[in-house]
Amino acid sequence: MLSPGGAYVIAHPGAFALRVLKGFQKNQGLLLAGAVAYYALLSVVPLLILVVIALSHFVDQGELLSTLGRYVEWLVPGQSKAIIAELGNFVHHQDFVGWLLLGTMLFFSSLAFTVLEKAMSVIFLHRFAVKRRHFMVSALLPYCYILSLGVGLLVVTFVAGGIQAMGRDTIEFLGWSWSLQGASGVLLYLLGLLGEIILLTSIYMVMPVGRLWWRHALIGGVTAAVLWEVTRRVLVWYFSTLSKVSVVYGSLTTAIIVLFSLEIAATLLLFGAQVISDYEQIERKEGSAA
Repeated sequence: MLSPGGAYVIAHPGAFALRVLKGFQKNQGLLLAGAVAYYALLSVVPLLILVVIALSHFVDQGELLSTLGRYVEWLVPGQSKAIIAELGNFVHHQDFVGWLLLGTMLFFSSLAFTVLEKAMSVIFLHRFAVKRRHFMVSALLPYCYILSLGVGLLVVTFVAGGIQAMGRDTIEFLGWSWSLQGASGVLLYLLGLLGEIILLTSIYMVMPVGRLWWRHALIGGVTAAVLWEVTRRVLVWYFSTLSKVSVVYGSLTTAIIVLFSLEIAATLLLFGAQVISDYEQIERKEGSAA
């Protein structure tokens, strides 16, 4: 049985989409996305360094970097090799890293989560006006989430390693032989897509103030994931065929492309939050009317 909000969206999809777009514009979504993207650019490299240093005690460093490269490509299409190469160089000299530098990286790695929480409070203003989060929770939340990401990456690394090993096998039956390489590629893609949806859903569950139904968070997660899947493929095609960004920006090309990709990703992330916010308000309005 459909909820009142679901019934409204199915009956009026155009009106709901227009409402979301107007709400996103009213909340200055592009401006918020720019702030999130800027701090994400400052956070992504220190965060990856900390994750690799911590997880390299449990899994092979080469396998870990390979897995990271596969999923960094989802976030910054076409630039994962450059990022992973710099990450590998830094980790190779991790013996020279002191506690002060580690503390600095931990601080910068949390900045994106802090700014994202502020951006979410604007979109979910109807929640923030009623209930505010304790400042200690806001201070500790980014570090708890970083720890959760590290554990998630560790699990994904083991699963991806098993799927890749499966791709080297073949099935033989009645004289016919089938390679599992194609199947492993599909499974790796589905694993990445599922991980993307779970990651986005978890962000929507954690970042807004107050309790959010997992079904509502999943709606935003699926929306943002589908939009990003389409967008990142367009970005890969554009940067590989039409873009002249390397001519214009020269040695700054990688930073510009990464920032541009993060800007679009942050826009879609906040747009998914706007979908949840409007759906939640419609759910309450239709439920009270019923």
